[in-house]
Amino acid sequence: MDAERDVIYSVAMSLDGFIAGPGGEYDWIPSDDVGVDFDEFLARFDTLLMGRKTYELTVSQGPEAQIPGMKRYVFSSTLEDSEDPEVTIVPWANAIETVRRLKAEPGKQLWLFGGGQLFAGFLEAGVVDQVEVAVFPVLLGEGVPLLSLAYSPHWLEHEETREYPKGLRLSRYRVIRPDDPGTTSSSSEATTS
Repeated sequence: MDAERDVIYSVAMSLDGFIAGPGGEYDWIPSDDVGVDFDEFLARFDTLLMGRKTYELTVSQGPEAQIPGMKRYVFSSTLEDSEDPEVTIVPWANAIETVRRLKAEPGKQLWLFGGGQLFAGFLEAGVVDQVEVAVFPVLLGEGVPLLSLAYSPHWLEHEETREYPKGLRLSRYRVIRPDDPGTTSSSSEATTS
C-alpha cells in the first residue's frame, strides 16, 4: 500500500509570530532574493489547500499571484462555485473528509497554503503532518497569528533548520501524534499528559 501524502503547513512568519498584518498584509515579506530555491520548493507540491480569505486575496492579486499547474481546494462556508477548472470549492462541513481523501490519493505533497484559522482546524482534526515556518527578521506588533487556537498543546519533532541570507530561518517540524508508530515514549508521555 502506498504511503499517504503529507499535508504541509508552509508559511512565512514575523519574528513576533504573525503570518500577516492586521488587514492580511504580507508586504513585509521581502520580494527580492532571500536565497530560497522556490522552484525546488514548489516541485514538492501539486495541490494547494486554502481558506476563503487567502483564496480571495490571491485572486485579487491577478494572474501573477497564481501558481500554475497547482490544483486548488478552497474551504469556505460562503463560496459556492468557481469558474476556474483548477479550483474546487469545498463546504466547511466536508473539509476534513476531503483532506483525508486527498491524502490517500496518489500525487505530490499537499501545501496548506493558508490561513491561520484553516491551519488551526486541520491541526485539531489531526490532518496536518508537517509545519514549515520561514521566520523573517521583522516585528509586526499585531496581525494574524501563526495559530489562532485556544490553548491546546500540539507537540512537534524538529526535522531541519536552514539559515539563509538576510536573517531568514526556515525550520521544519513533524506533528507528533500519540498513536503514530515510532513515536518516542517521551513524546508520547508529553502528548498525553
